[in-house]
Amino acid sequence: MNFLLLASNSFTDVKPGLIIWTWITFIIVAILLRKFAWGPLLSAVEGREKNITNAIESAKRERAEAEKLLGEQKTAIAAARQEAADAVRKTQAEMEKFREELMNKARKEADSLKLDAQRAIVEERTKAIAEIKGEAVKLSIAIAEKLLGANLDDAKQTALAQQFVQDLGKKQTPSA
Repeated sequence: MNFLLLASNSFTDVKPGLIIWTWITFIIVAILLRKFAWGPLLSAVEGREKNITNAIESAKRERAEAEKLLGEQKTAIAAARQEAADAVRKTQAEMEKFREELMNKARKEADSLKLDAQRAIVEERTKAIAEIKGEAVKLSIAIAEKLLGANLDDAKQTALAQQFVQDLGKKQTPSA
């Protein structure tokens, strides 16, 4: 216990010499720290601060540039989409026009072929009618020659007409 008493007395005693030497030591250490430690530390901190500030400014500029490029890309994409849509519409319109032209051409050709066929049918019909008329005239003449060549009663005329029709059928069969 005595020891505690002695220690507490010596610790709380005011000693002016110790106070002066403590202040002198503190001032010397503060001057040395300021000259050799704080100067380089503060300059390193200031350099780091400048680097950080420059990095932040650079990041802001790059971000603004990136946003600008993004806007340009969006505009370019929208323009490309619009151009593609216009091209598709133009191609569809051209295809529709081409299809209409083909349909009109096909209709004209079909109408032309139809008219040609109708003309050919009319010509063939006219030829057939003329041929039939010619044959009818020949038949009439042949019948008249036979009738005039011999006076026949009704039964003989009927038999002669039937025989003539049969002969006529035999003549047309080989030519058909």
